Amino acid sequence: YCIPTLPPTLPPTLALLTAATTLFVVTCTYTHVLSGHPLSQLGIRPPGAGLWGYLRGHLRRGGTGTLGYDSSLGGHGPLARISFHICAFLAVWAALISGPSSFSAMMDLLCSGTTGTRSSSSSSPLEEQESESSTMTYCTEPLPIISFSVLSDGIVAAASYFGGLFLYHMVTLGVSHPGGPREHKIRRMPEWDDVTTNVTGREVTCGAEGEEGGGGGGVQWRCAVAEDSHNVTLKRFGVADAAADGGDNGDIKLGMTGEPAGRQIWTWDKKKKKTEVSGGGAGGTLRQMLTPTRRGKAAGGPSASAVDEKVVQEMASGGRPAGFNPSINPNSCDQIFRAQQIRSYIASGQSPPSTDTEPKTALDAAKKAAHFYSMLQTSDGHWAGDYGGPHFLMPGLVVAWYVMGQPDTMIDVQQRALMRHYLTVHQQSDGGWGTHIESPSTMFGTTVSYVALRLLGAEADSGACTRGRKFIQDNGGAVMTSSWAKFWLCLLGCMEWDGHNSVPPEMWLLPNWFPFHPGRLWCHCRMVYLPMGYLYGSRFVYSKAGSDPLIASLREELYCEDYKTIPWSTTRHKVAPMDNYSPLPLFMKLAQDFLAIYESWSFFQPFKNRFRKIGLKFCVEYMAAEDLQTNFIDIGPVNKALNLVSAYHAAGNDINAITVQNHMMRIPDYLWVAEDGMKMQGYNGSQCWDTSFAIQALAECKLLDEFPTMSQKVWTYLERTQILSTEVSKSSPAYLYESAASREKYYRHVSEGGWPFSTSAHGWPISDCTGEGLKGVLALLQSKTILGGVRDESLPNIEQKRLHDAVNVIITLQNEDGGWATYENNRGFGWYEQLNPSEVFGDIMIDYSYVECSMASLTALAEFHEMFPKHRTAEIKYSMQRGREFMKSIQREDGSWYGSWACCFCYGCWFGIEGLVQAGEPSSSPVIQKCCQFLLSQQRANGGWGEDFTSCYDKDYAENGMDSYGDDGSGVVNTAWALLALSAAKCDDVDAIRKGVKYLISRQLPCGDWPQEGISGVFNRACGITYTAYRNVFPIWALGRCSATYGAAVDVDDEEDE
Repeated sequence: YCIPTLPPTLPPTLALLTAATTLFVVTCTYTHVLSGHPLSQLGIRPPGAGLWGYLRGHLRRGGTGTLGYDSSLGGHGPLARISFHICAFLAVWAALISGPSSFSAMMDLLCSGTTGTRSSSSSSPLEEQESESSTMTYCTEPLPIISFSVLSDGIVAAASYFGGLFLYHMVTLGVSHPGGPREHKIRRMPEWDDVTTNVTGREVTCGAEGEEGGGGGGVQWRCAVAEDSHNVTLKRFGVADAAADGGDNGDIKLGMTGEPAGRQIWTWDKKKKKTEVSGGGAGGTLRQMLTPTRRGKAAGGPSASAVDEKVVQEMASGGRPAGFNPSINPNSCDQIFRAQQIRSYIASGQSPPSTDTEPKTALDAAKKAAHFYSMLQTSDGHWAGDYGGPHFLMPGLVVAWYVMGQPDTMIDVQQRALMRHYLTVHQQSDGGWGTHIESPSTMFGTTVSYVALRLLGAEADSGACTRGRKFIQDNGGAVMTSSWAKFWLCLLGCMEWDGHNSVPPEMWLLPNWFPFHPGRLWCHCRMVYLPMGYLYGSRFVYSKAGSDPLIASLREELYCEDYKTIPWSTTRHKVAPMDNYSPLPLFMKLAQDFLAIYESWSFFQPFKNRFRKIGLKFCVEYMAAEDLQTNFIDIGPVNKALNLVSAYHAAGNDINAITVQNHMMRIPDYLWVAEDGMKMQGYNGSQCWDTSFAIQALAECKLLDEFPTMSQKVWTYLERTQILSTEVSKSSPAYLYESAASREKYYRHVSEGGWPFSTSAHGWPISDCTGEGLKGVLALLQSKTILGGVRDESLPNIEQKRLHDAVNVIITLQNEDGGWATYENNRGFGWYEQLNPSEVFGDIMIDYSYVECSMASLTALAEFHEMFPKHRTAEIKYSMQRGREFMKSIQREDGSWYGSWACCFCYGCWFGIEGLVQAGEPSSSPVIQKCCQFLLSQQRANGGWGEDFTSCYDKDYAENGMDSYGDDGSGVVNTAWALLALSAAKCDDVDAIRKGVKYLISRQLPCGDWPQEGISGVFNRACGITYTAYRNVFPIWALGRCSATYGAAVDVDDEEDE
């Protein structure tokens, strides 16, 4: 026998763990101290692929990238990342040595040193069982601690760790892959009573609240844009001077800041007496609202009375009869705004499209549609439209208004009337409201809508409230609603804070490099939970909640049991199945349970009380920075309302504080009026997004010089809308925050040079909006009209440096996976989604790379490179190559791409094919051909394509297409997207293209418009949102491209088609 005396394993294990721990601490200290340094390199990723490529780019002379943690990229420098990998490898090595069947033990057995003998008289119990005559050999000296066997364990550890990492990245889908169809699909469908309603004279009365009929005879609503909108707001708040130079960050003045271009708000004027308009009935009441006011050009021009109102209404109606009936279609067609624009256009002496002629070719149909769409362009050059849809947005604003004392300057009596109307007409037959207009009723949508209706003045025993209350109580009461609804109830005093999970503001005090830090979250998520943390940490509650009879009544109405007896702490995790799109994992529930203990146990109070104050202070500073960076618009409607309440609380509940007044001045930016009433939009509009698409569509139809005024106005608008690039925007307080130090402190990516989704004043650039804005400018540079205007200085010039700035924004927004996210780089990890606390939304925690953002960014770089081939040539080519590979990597097995920002697969397929083709992928590529086959398989018998919101929610192509709100399952927008994709791929199935083109032409209305069908947009997987411009822009684009690609082959007449 050979029994080696094995060396003790503790010393090498301890040595390795000590080395790993020391290296980890040193690396963390190093990255923390050098976080964001040098600031000039903040947000700049070293060139190259993979970690070693980044290291080479970082170490070379004049290398790029920060030395420590980069808060813009959400990652450490390459040296630190290599150190962390070494730490993990050392830990694996130590674990392997200390294991019961370690490789080193086996190696020691095989590689024993010298031998000796021992007599059988040994006193070992084991040896006493052996034969007395037996002898055995044994090792006389142990192997050294650093032996060949230990090193062999290191080799195995290295192979295991680094080989495992390689296999993980090779086998698993990337974090940005949206995945396949959901297992649990939406089966309930919304249903409304068959009732046609209107915004009537009663809803817009000028009388005192509660006085039906009023004393002034009614009002006339109009949409004011740009400088006019600023003047309207300043007048409302009694501010004489529009200039509000904020000076330094602590010297905020009352007024409006930022570029006014693109701003669109609804305002009303008194009418001395009601105007009688022919038609009567429901149509007559709507026309009363649409009748032009006598206010000069801003409301229709001095000759507006000469306009044939019947013509205006027919063109603005989108082919619908007068009135709003959600049982037919819950989507508004934007009739009120479109009537205003058409009326103004005709009053200016211009002729509308002829309704007597029918286009015979695709290009003729596109020209007629472009003529119609030109009538809708606003005075500053953008196209406005309804960007509503979600039902949970306006109730948050109403709660904010109520807890702040119900100031009329924030929401006046006319607005409240239209808001009540909106909530009433969208109530479904079961008494509930959906999360959005096409959603079946949910507890989330119903609870907040019911509360808003009551706060706006509806009586508890009214029909709408009675039915809404029954729905809530039939589904377990408000304790079963989602967390966002519970948060608003807590602020209002209709739920105790113990019923809401903790949102600790002290999380912001963690080091930026900490694996889970709120600064790493997707910006929309981050900017919502920032004020939530402040209000939760402050335990804000409406100051009159204890004495307000309406609050006392709501406490009874919303619950199935006595409010005082509800064990609130046991209700934190309760949520109705209909709300639970993203169920909380067990780990998240346990984490929230621990935080509940942290909030309540006295043991934690000294720590919590000390650091909560610091956390709250930082939240106030961060919210103030967000307010100034966005000129008090804020990133979106939810954080807008929450920031407003936070500013009110931070100002000592002073409604007249300058920050509060400036906040309230920006409330109208989010409100929109349509035939279904007043709603809160999902943003302050989609102005730049829609306008950039529109001008590219016209360019592809070669119509830029045929509509010179329209092209000139778009050029001027895009010039003014580039973020922090004009004299006006640079003079705003927002520009002070563009410094690297401010961006590092407040987790902002570079903004200067980007284009927004909405307006320059909004201040948040987005990768795809920057890409589409840049492409819009490049398209206009092909127009003789624009070039001539720039030369003779009748149009502003956009210097090349500004185009370079846009390219810089796009390049720096590219993620490590090669794709592009939305506002920022992905700073977190895939496992963050396991901590999603919202329940009602999916994939909200980090900024994933998307096919839409990747296509827009990649194609913008391609078009820019073609026009300016010498600027950053190598970087642009390499960026395009990486983007191309990323887009291939997220294609689904069936050949499609999932669209994350619209409905859904037709949209994703257009972006996928368009991006690959412009990046150099040949049309014959299997990737592109596979997508074409997918699209062709979804074409319907009438020649069109159709999807509805269920495609997004289920992540599966809608089984019945757009059955509810389309045309025999097809829709014009989905058809346009499919044709854009197929024609970009030069699909050889010309017959399918011809059928699609003929479908679009057949659906075109006599005036050149197309009907408003189902909801087009979506966000966070589970919520639909409206884009009324899509029904015009994309059919124009598709018809123009198909005509250019296939020529007369798609222009057959009816007889030949038969």
